[in-house]
Amino acid sequence: MKVAIIPARGGSKRIPLKNIRLFHGKPMIVWSIEAALASGCFDKVIVSTDDKQIADIAIEAGAEVPFIRPDSISDDLSGTSSVVCHAINWLNKAIVNTDINKFSRYDKLNMSAVSHVCCIYATAPFISAKDINKGLEALISTKSDYAIAVTKFNFPIQRAVLVNSVNRLEMYQPKYFSTRSQDLPEAYHDVGQFCWGTPEAWLKNKVVFLAPTVPVMIPSHRAQDIDTEDDWLRAEIMFSASSSREKNT
Repeated sequence: MKVAIIPARGGSKRIPLKNIRLFHGKPMIVWSIEAALASGCFDKVIVSTDDKQIADIAIEAGAEVPFIRPDSISDDLSGTSSVVCHAINWLNKAIVNTDINKFSRYDKLNMSAVSHVCCIYATAPFISAKDINKGLEALISTKSDYAIAVTKFNFPIQRAVLVNSVNRLEMYQPKYFSTRSQDLPEAYHDVGQFCWGTPEAWLKNKVVFLAPTVPVMIPSHRAQDIDTEDDWLRAEIMFSASSSREKNT
């Protein structure tokens, strides 16, 4: 059974109600749910939440909310891995405790043990069904622990600077001061859209960037983390520009 797990707690502080705030006409989480459903990858698309309003919107959009997330993994310090592990364990326990002989052959297949898990973030309006499929293909074909959506930094990170304690600039890596940008290796970062993984990798809490992990490349114009109001505004502008471009091509 292939499962999408969308973590969406109700206690966002920097952007209140971020997961269900309207983004271009839809609650933000609906973009993620619709992409997951459109991918055709999943036997179940599950939203893990502690919030009834989020649960109601998720169910209306076509996702399942088979449990309410415990308080112990719903605070500011709860990591994504603990939420995914809770959902995997819940599903496997539910399967063990269900008399599958009561179900049709199709339903029995959908109730088999969890085989692949994709954590899809609730604030990822640029996520696409095609990229989700690419992630699954990459995970299986490379026999990796994880497959994660990444994009490259637009500026060489080797040339990054910091502001020191006396308000002066310093290079993180001064040895690269005279190195041409084109001679530096490209660096990439997680775009906060999705991460495929095997149940074993999730349950053993393997660190994504230390375990065998394969990248799923996302163009930079479809990569925007959304943690602040400025991020939200930038995402809206990028989305509008992308939509206009698609209409004109």
